[in-house]
Amino acid sequence: MESFIYDVQASRVIFGIGKIKEIKNELENLGGKRAFAISTQEQEGLASEVKNLLGDLCAGVYTKAIQHVPLDTVEESLKLVKDLNVDSLVPIGGGSSIGLAKAIALQTALPILAIPTTYAGSEMTPIWGMTENGLKKTGKNLVVKPKTVIYDPELTYTLPSRLTVTSGMNAIAHCVEGLYAENANPITTIMAEEGIRALSSSLPKILADPSDSNARSNALYGCWLGGTVLGSVGMALHHKLCHALGGSYNLPHAETHTVILPFALFYNANYVPEAIKVIARAIGCDESDPAGALFDLASSLGVPTSLEEIGMKETDLDEAAKIATENPYYNPGPVHEQSIRQLLELAYKGVRPQPVFTS
Repeated sequence: MESFIYDVQASRVIFGIGKIKEIKNELENLGGKRAFAISTQEQEGLASEVKNLLGDLCAGVYTKAIQHVPLDTVEESLKLVKDLNVDSLVPIGGGSSIGLAKAIALQTALPILAIPTTYAGSEMTPIWGMTENGLKKTGKNLVVKPKTVIYDPELTYTLPSRLTVTSGMNAIAHCVEGLYAENANPITTIMAEEGIRALSSSLPKILADPSDSNARSNALYGCWLGGTVLGSVGMALHHKLCHALGGSYNLPHAETHTVILPFALFYNANYVPEAIKVIARAIGCDESDPAGALFDLASSLGVPTSLEEIGMKETDLDEAAKIATENPYYNPGPVHEQSIRQLLELAYKGVRPQPVFTS
């Protein structure tokens, strides 16, 4: 076995049906007395429920979190945090709410108690992102990683079926890229394989029966694994593309990950043979076609499989390829503007990936 480094800062994780009721005790364990609850408008009802559970420990509620964490939203929130004398942050929801809490923590070092209601996995990473003037900037800082995470499968029951699938595919993407990250190691590889298996098997079951609590629990478990992997290793081409497309063209976050995943894997396939074997084993497909199998999984679950379907304009593909290849992340295969433009063309049209990608 080759030498490796496994470096992860653990969070406290409370997992199980009904565990949301323990939120007040968990906040007290963090020393929180004036919490700032954060959600999107869609999760306003759940934010109110959290406020009631926290009682006098809740100093205020902010329900205007939006995707890609625009800078003006961060600035508005920071003013409220200061005015309310907030000492802790409680985001409820997916990447939008948790992302905003991270942006606030980056400036204030306030502790975060996260309550995820999607499968995005942001709650397990020290990665933050903000969008300013149409460009999304990301970074890594341990101060933004939530100290405590409450995973309650019941909170995912009201998640729309389309977002259930796309946020689950987003979590699979974390696992896939973790397999060939620059600092991948045997521990994260085990987590990634298990995460892919848990998510790819549970998402069809949730779609068939939204009340299947076992499938919901397995998907949330897979989400936890995916987020842990992403938080422990680096990102590569898939995440760079999604950050560029989301930040510059305001494409829906989870759907962008869903569309790009098969094509990014397809692009890298010839450079990561061991990762391909793990992915194929986890989803139960032939080793020659895991990218195609992921495309088929998304298609079978009725979610978009092309950039055109989620609002990308064909006239923006040249610019997108340029943005995506500026300041590139580590990637196992070479990244050139022309080959990325070709990848984006295939993703725009939603052409099922083939076993070999010619750059």
